[in-house]
Amino acid sequence: MMRAALRSARRHGQTIVRPIWHRLQNYVDQPIVILLYHRVTTLLTDPQQLAVSPANFRAQMLFLKQHFPILRFADDWSQAQRPAVVITFDDGYADNLYEALPILEEVQIPATFFICTGHLGTQQEFWWDELERILLRDQPYPAHFTLADAQHGQRWATQTRAERQQLYDQLHRLINQIDAPQRAQWLDQLRAWAHLDAQGRPSHRALSVAELRQLASSPWVTIGAHTVTHTRLAAQSAAQQAIELQESKQMLETTLARPLTTFSYPFGGRYDYTQQTIALCKATGFTKVAANFAGQVHRWSDAYQLPRQLVRDWAPERFAQGFTRLGVM
Repeated sequence: MMRAALRSARRHGQTIVRPIWHRLQNYVDQPIVILLYHRVTTLLTDPQQLAVSPANFRAQMLFLKQHFPILRFADDWSQAQRPAVVITFDDGYADNLYEALPILEEVQIPATFFICTGHLGTQQEFWWDELERILLRDQPYPAHFTLADAQHGQRWATQTRAERQQLYDQLHRLINQIDAPQRAQWLDQLRAWAHLDAQGRPSHRALSVAELRQLASSPWVTIGAHTVTHTRLAAQSAAQQAIELQESKQMLETTLARPLTTFSYPFGGRYDYTQQTIALCKATGFTKVAANFAGQVHRWSDAYQLPRQLVRDWAPERFAQGFTRLGVM
Protein backbone atom coordinates (compact mmCIF):
# COMPACT_ATOMS: atom_id res chain seq x y z
CA MET A 1 0.00 0.00 0.00
CA MET A 2 2.73 2.46 0.95
CA ARG A 3 4.72 1.67 -2.22
CA ALA A 4 1.68 2.41 -4.37
CA ALA A 5 1.18 5.73 -2.61
CA LEU A 6 4.83 6.61 -3.15
CA ARG A 7 4.62 5.78 -6.86
CA SER A 8 1.56 7.99 -7.17
CA ALA A 9 3.34 10.84 -5.39
CA ARG A 10 6.36 10.51 -7.68
CA ARG A 11 4.13 10.75 -10.76
CA HIS A 12 2.98 14.17 -9.57
CA GLY A 13 6.39 15.64 -8.82
CA GLN A 14 10.12 15.05 -8.99
CA THR A 15 10.61 14.93 -5.22
CA ILE A 16 8.63 14.00 -2.13
CA VAL A 17 8.94 16.51 0.67
CA ARG A 18 9.64 15.05 4.08
CA PRO A 19 6.20 15.77 5.67
CA ILE A 20 4.48 13.84 2.87
CA TRP A 21 6.95 10.98 3.27
CA HIS A 22 6.31 10.84 7.02
CA ARG A 23 2.56 10.91 6.58
CA LEU A 24 2.71 8.06 4.07
CA GLN A 25 4.74 5.97 6.49
CA ASN A 26 2.47 6.89 9.39
CA TYR A 27 -0.58 5.84 7.38
CA VAL A 28 0.82 2.31 7.30
CA ASP A 29 2.25 2.11 10.81
CA GLN A 30 1.95 4.20 13.97
CA PRO A 31 5.20 6.13 14.49
CA ILE A 32 7.38 6.36 17.56
CA VAL A 33 9.29 9.64 17.87
CA ILE A 34 12.45 9.41 19.98
CA LEU A 35 13.67 12.74 21.32
CA LEU A 36 17.33 13.37 22.10
CA TYR A 37 18.35 15.73 24.90
CA HIS A 38 21.74 16.31 26.53
CA ARG A 39 21.34 18.96 29.21
CA VAL A 40 18.64 20.84 31.11
CA THR A 41 20.20 23.99 32.53
CA THR A 42 20.94 27.63 31.75
CA LEU A 43 24.42 28.46 30.44
CA LEU A 44 26.13 31.73 29.65
CA THR A 45 27.57 30.22 26.47
CA ASP A 46 26.52 27.06 24.67
CA PRO A 47 28.33 26.72 21.32
CA GLN A 48 27.05 23.19 20.73
CA GLN A 49 23.46 24.15 21.68
CA LEU A 50 23.15 21.18 24.02
CA ALA A 51 21.28 22.88 26.88
CA VAL A 52 17.52 23.34 27.16
CA SER A 53 16.45 25.81 29.83
CA PRO A 54 14.40 24.35 32.70
CA ALA A 55 11.44 26.56 31.76
CA ASN A 56 11.42 25.39 28.15
CA PHE A 57 12.02 21.76 29.14
CA ARG A 58 9.06 21.81 31.52
CA ALA A 59 6.86 23.37 28.83
CA GLN A 60 8.00 20.73 26.33
CA MET A 61 7.21 17.91 28.76
CA LEU A 62 3.77 19.32 29.51
CA PHE A 63 3.05 19.52 25.78
CA LEU A 64 4.10 15.89 25.30
CA LYS A 65 2.08 14.72 28.28
CA GLN A 66 -1.02 16.40 26.82
CA HIS A 67 -0.68 15.03 23.28
CA PHE A 68 1.13 11.67 23.30
CA PRO A 69 1.66 8.43 25.16
CA ILE A 70 5.22 8.51 26.55
CA LEU A 71 7.01 5.17 26.25
CA ARG A 72 10.31 3.96 27.66
CA PHE A 73 13.19 3.31 25.29
CA ALA A 74 13.49 -0.30 26.46
CA ASP A 75 9.75 -1.00 26.02
CA ASP A 76 8.22 -3.26 23.39
CA TRP A 77 6.60 -0.70 21.11
CA SER A 78 4.83 -3.14 18.80
CA GLN A 79 1.44 -2.64 20.44
CA ALA A 80 1.38 1.16 20.18
CA GLN A 81 -2.09 2.21 19.06
CA ARG A 82 -1.26 5.81 18.16
CA PRO A 83 1.81 8.00 17.69
CA ALA A 84 3.99 7.94 20.80
CA VAL A 85 7.12 9.66 22.09
CA VAL A 86 10.26 8.41 23.87
CA ILE A 87 12.57 10.71 25.89
CA THR A 88 16.32 10.08 25.92
CA PHE A 89 19.38 11.91 27.26
CA ASP A 90 23.00 11.39 26.21
CA ASP A 91 26.29 11.81 28.11
CA GLY A 92 25.48 11.97 31.82
CA TYR A 93 25.76 15.61 32.88
CA ALA A 94 25.09 16.32 36.58
CA ASP A 95 22.22 18.64 35.65
CA ASN A 96 20.30 15.58 34.43
CA LEU A 97 19.78 14.77 38.12
CA TYR A 98 19.33 18.24 39.53
CA GLU A 99 17.36 20.04 36.82
CA ALA A 100 15.88 17.48 34.40
CA LEU A 101 14.76 14.76 36.82
CA PRO A 102 12.59 16.96 39.09
CA ILE A 103 10.62 18.09 36.03
CA LEU A 104 10.26 14.55 34.71
CA GLU A 105 9.03 13.38 38.10
CA GLU A 106 6.64 16.31 38.43
CA VAL A 107 5.07 15.71 35.03
CA GLN A 108 5.43 11.91 35.43
CA ILE A 109 7.32 11.22 32.24
CA PRO A 110 9.85 8.38 31.90
CA ALA A 111 13.25 8.94 30.31
CA THR A 112 16.33 6.92 29.44
CA PHE A 113 19.75 8.34 30.27
CA PHE A 114 22.69 7.02 28.26
CA ILE A 115 25.78 7.42 30.43
CA CYS A 116 29.38 7.93 29.34
CA THR A 117 31.18 6.13 32.17
CA GLY A 118 34.70 7.54 31.82
CA HIS A 119 33.70 10.94 33.22
CA LEU A 120 31.69 9.72 36.20
CA GLY A 121 33.06 11.23 39.38
CA THR A 122 35.78 13.27 37.67
CA GLN A 123 36.35 17.01 37.57
CA GLN A 124 37.26 16.98 33.88
CA GLU A 125 34.82 18.24 31.29
CA PHE A 126 33.68 16.37 28.21
CA TRP A 127 36.15 17.14 25.45
CA TRP A 128 33.87 19.47 23.47
CA ASP A 129 33.25 21.52 26.63
CA GLU A 130 36.96 21.48 27.45
CA LEU A 131 37.70 22.82 23.98
CA GLU A 132 35.31 25.71 24.64
CA ARG A 133 36.76 26.35 28.13
CA ILE A 134 40.27 26.59 26.72
CA LEU A 135 39.65 28.59 23.55
CA LEU A 136 36.58 30.78 23.96
CA ARG A 137 37.24 32.71 27.15
CA ASP A 138 37.28 36.51 27.24
CA GLN A 139 40.92 37.17 28.13
CA PRO A 140 44.25 37.70 26.34
CA TYR A 141 45.72 34.76 24.41
CA PRO A 142 49.04 34.07 22.71
CA ALA A 143 49.22 35.15 19.08
CA HIS A 144 49.44 31.58 17.73
CA PHE A 145 48.82 27.95 18.66
CA THR A 146 50.86 25.18 17.05
CA LEU A 147 49.54 21.63 17.32
CA ALA A 148 52.34 19.07 17.49
CA ASP A 149 50.97 16.05 15.66
CA ALA A 150 52.57 13.98 12.91
CA GLN A 151 49.42 13.86 10.77
CA HIS A 152 47.31 16.86 11.75
CA GLY A 153 49.87 19.32 13.11
CA GLN A 154 49.58 22.92 11.97
CA ARG A 155 49.71 26.51 13.21
CA TRP A 156 46.75 28.81 13.83
CA ALA A 157 46.45 32.49 14.63
CA THR A 158 44.67 32.89 17.97
CA GLN A 159 44.79 36.51 19.07
CA THR A 160 41.23 37.49 18.19
CA ARG A 161 37.95 35.86 19.19
CA ALA A 162 37.18 35.13 15.52
CA GLU A 163 40.55 33.39 15.07
CA ARG A 164 39.99 31.23 18.15
CA GLN A 165 36.46 30.40 17.01
CA GLN A 166 37.94 29.15 13.76
CA LEU A 167 40.47 27.06 15.69
CA TYR A 168 37.66 25.69 17.87
CA ASP A 169 35.61 24.70 14.82
CA GLN A 170 38.55 23.06 13.05
CA LEU A 171 39.78 21.17 16.10
CA HIS A 172 36.25 19.99 16.84
CA ARG A 173 36.11 18.38 13.40
CA LEU A 174 39.63 16.94 13.62
CA ILE A 175 39.12 15.45 17.08
CA ASN A 176 36.30 13.34 15.69
CA GLN A 177 38.88 11.60 13.48
CA ILE A 178 41.22 10.46 16.28
CA ASP A 179 41.13 8.10 19.25
CA ALA A 180 40.96 8.96 22.94
CA PRO A 181 44.72 8.84 23.79
CA GLN A 182 45.58 11.15 20.87
CA ARG A 183 42.74 13.47 21.86
CA ALA A 184 44.11 13.64 25.41
CA GLN A 185 47.52 14.66 24.03
CA TRP A 186 45.97 17.47 22.01
CA LEU A 187 44.04 18.78 25.02
CA ASP A 188 47.20 18.64 27.14
CA GLN A 189 48.96 20.78 24.54
CA LEU A 190 46.09 23.27 24.50
CA ARG A 191 45.94 23.55 28.30
CA ALA A 192 49.70 24.09 28.54
CA TRP A 193 49.54 26.77 25.83
CA ALA A 194 46.62 28.52 27.60
CA HIS A 195 48.15 28.08 31.09
CA LEU A 196 45.15 26.12 32.39
CA ASP A 197 44.93 22.99 34.51
CA ALA A 198 42.50 20.13 33.93
CA GLN A 199 40.02 21.26 36.61
CA GLY A 200 36.71 21.71 34.85
CA ARG A 201 33.85 24.09 35.52
CA PRO A 202 31.27 22.88 38.09
CA SER A 203 28.54 23.91 35.63
CA HIS A 204 29.82 21.38 33.09
CA ARG A 205 30.65 18.38 35.24
CA ALA A 206 29.37 14.86 34.83
CA LEU A 207 27.48 12.90 37.45
CA SER A 208 29.35 11.31 40.35
CA VAL A 209 28.82 7.61 40.98
CA ALA A 210 26.60 8.42 43.96
CA GLU A 211 24.57 10.82 41.82
CA LEU A 212 24.23 8.21 39.11
CA ARG A 213 22.75 5.81 41.67
CA GLN A 214 20.40 8.53 42.86
CA LEU A 215 19.28 9.24 39.29
CA ALA A 216 18.81 5.54 38.56
CA SER A 217 16.73 5.06 41.71
CA SER A 218 13.86 7.11 40.30
CA PRO A 219 11.00 4.97 38.99
CA TRP A 220 10.88 7.29 35.96
CA VAL A 221 14.48 6.59 34.92
CA THR A 222 16.15 3.89 32.85
CA ILE A 223 19.93 3.84 32.41
CA GLY A 224 21.71 2.87 29.19
CA ALA A 225 25.36 2.83 28.12
CA HIS A 226 27.17 5.43 26.00
CA THR A 227 30.79 4.13 25.88
CA VAL A 228 33.66 4.99 28.24
CA THR A 229 35.41 7.91 26.51
CA HIS A 230 32.77 9.30 24.12
CA THR A 231 35.04 8.76 21.14
CA ARG A 232 33.61 8.38 17.66
CA LEU A 233 33.38 4.60 17.22
CA ALA A 234 34.05 4.67 13.46
CA ALA A 235 37.47 6.20 14.22
CA GLN A 236 38.51 3.21 16.36
CA SER A 237 39.65 -0.34 15.71
CA ALA A 238 37.32 -3.25 16.39
CA ALA A 239 39.28 -4.06 19.54
CA GLN A 240 38.99 -0.49 20.81
CA GLN A 241 35.26 -0.42 20.07
CA ALA A 242 34.72 -3.69 21.91
CA ILE A 243 36.44 -2.25 25.00
CA GLU A 244 34.30 0.90 24.85
CA LEU A 245 31.10 -1.14 24.66
CA GLN A 246 31.95 -3.88 27.14
CA GLU A 247 33.56 -1.74 29.82
CA SER A 248 30.80 0.87 29.84
CA LYS A 249 28.14 -1.83 30.11
CA GLN A 250 29.98 -3.73 32.83
CA MET A 251 30.69 -0.63 34.90
CA LEU A 252 27.06 0.47 34.85
CA GLU A 253 25.74 -3.01 35.59
CA THR A 254 28.13 -3.39 38.53
CA THR A 255 27.38 0.09 39.89
CA LEU A 256 23.61 -0.24 39.59
CA ALA A 257 23.33 -4.00 40.23
CA ARG A 258 21.03 -4.53 37.27
CA PRO A 259 21.40 -5.67 33.65
CA LEU A 260 21.62 -3.12 30.84
CA THR A 261 20.41 -3.83 27.33
CA THR A 262 20.31 -0.38 25.70
CA PHE A 263 23.03 1.81 24.21
CA SER A 264 23.45 5.00 22.20
CA TYR A 265 26.26 5.75 19.76
CA PRO A 266 28.48 8.72 20.59
CA PHE A 267 27.53 11.48 18.11
CA GLY A 268 25.34 8.91 16.39
CA GLY A 269 25.38 10.09 12.78
CA ARG A 270 25.36 7.47 10.06
CA TYR A 271 29.14 7.81 9.63
CA ASP A 272 29.92 7.74 13.35
CA TYR A 273 29.57 3.95 13.57
CA THR A 274 29.92 1.03 11.17
CA GLN A 275 28.39 -2.36 10.45
CA GLN A 276 31.18 -3.78 12.58
CA THR A 277 30.01 -1.55 15.43
CA ILE A 278 26.49 -2.94 15.09
CA ALA A 279 27.83 -6.50 15.23
CA LEU A 280 29.79 -5.63 18.37
CA CYS A 281 26.68 -4.14 19.98
CA LYS A 282 24.85 -7.40 19.39
CA ALA A 283 27.77 -9.43 20.74
CA THR A 284 27.93 -7.23 23.86
CA GLY A 285 24.29 -7.93 24.66
CA PHE A 286 22.61 -4.72 23.63
CA THR A 287 19.18 -5.29 22.11
CA LYS A 288 18.21 -1.72 21.22
CA VAL A 289 20.55 1.08 20.13
CA ALA A 290 19.88 4.78 19.57
CA ALA A 291 21.50 6.74 16.74
CA ASN A 292 21.36 10.48 16.04
CA PHE A 293 19.82 11.18 12.67
CA ALA A 294 16.33 12.44 11.96
CA GLY A 295 13.48 10.02 11.47
CA GLN A 296 10.68 8.11 13.12
CA VAL A 297 10.59 4.54 14.34
CA HIS A 298 8.31 2.02 12.67
CA ARG A 299 8.00 -1.74 12.93
CA TRP A 300 10.47 -2.10 10.04
CA SER A 301 13.12 0.10 11.72
CA ASP A 302 16.49 -1.43 12.55
CA ALA A 303 16.68 -1.87 16.33
CA TYR A 304 20.41 -1.09 16.17
CA GLN A 305 19.98 2.20 14.28
CA LEU A 306 16.98 3.91 15.83
CA PRO A 307 16.61 7.54 14.66
CA ARG A 308 16.16 10.37 17.12
CA GLN A 309 15.05 13.97 16.85
CA LEU A 310 17.59 16.32 18.46
CA VAL A 311 15.88 18.92 20.67
CA ARG A 312 17.22 22.43 21.11
CA ASP A 313 16.24 25.19 23.56
CA TRP A 314 12.90 25.77 21.86
CA ALA A 315 9.88 27.56 23.24
CA PRO A 316 6.70 25.44 23.25
CA GLU A 317 5.38 26.84 19.95
CA ARG A 318 8.57 25.99 18.06
CA PHE A 319 8.72 22.58 19.75
CA ALA A 320 5.13 21.79 18.74
CA GLN A 321 5.78 22.75 15.12
CA GLY A 322 8.30 19.93 14.86
CA PHE A 323 5.59 17.33 15.49
CA THR A 324 3.42 18.87 12.79
CA ARG A 325 6.29 18.59 10.30
CA LEU A 326 6.78 14.96 11.32
CA GLY A 327 3.18 14.24 10.45
CA VAL A 328 2.15 12.99 13.89
CA MET A 329 -0.25 15.85 14.70
